[in-house]
Amino acid sequence: MIEFLWFYTKLGFWHVVDWEGLDHFYFIITMAIPFTFVQWRKLLLWVTIFTIGHTLSLIGNFYLKIPFSSYWIELLIPITIAINSIFLFYPSQNNFSKRKFLYPLLTGVFGIIHGLGFGRYFKMLIPEKDVSISLFSFALGVELAQVLIVILVLILSFIVLKILKQSKNKWEFLVGAMILSQALFMILNRI
Repeated sequence: MIEFLWFYTKLGFWHVVDWEGLDHFYFIITMAIPFTFVQWRKLLLWVTIFTIGHTLSLIGNFYLKIPFSSYWIELLIPITIAINSIFLFYPSQNNFSKRKFLYPLLTGVFGIIHGLGFGRYFKMLIPEKDVSISLFSFALGVELAQVLIVILVLILSFIVLKILKQSKNKWEFLVGAMILSQALFMILNRI
């Protein structure tokens, strides 16, 4: 049983940090960049909302067999990354009190979209009798990978902002521009 749990936890972890598909990686970076270590609880909540959305779409795909176009989902995934990147161009909008309702909801919807992109493949990997434990273990792996990315982003931001004394606005703009360029490249490749 432990090996079974470990297998799906590792699968979830590597799903996020897979260098062949960086969509989760880019999305989590764009989500984490405006935050500091002081705001880690709110950031962790938003990351968890993304994981819950991702998991809900896997559950929906497994049990409800939701019909959707894989073409549109694969196109929507980099669009979610582009949208999150664009938020970084407007640092005044990163006032989290203004975004406390809309942004978590949007993050959950984006999680659902990202989960739908993996749903069909994941469905082939899960044994019928062990669906719940497989989904839980996979979600745990996804969450652990995303938390690792968040920690690395927070450390890098601390170095850039506090040690190198760079402007927060310029840092967010630079990261947003780099990830937006990758998202646009992904969009163009998927059209």
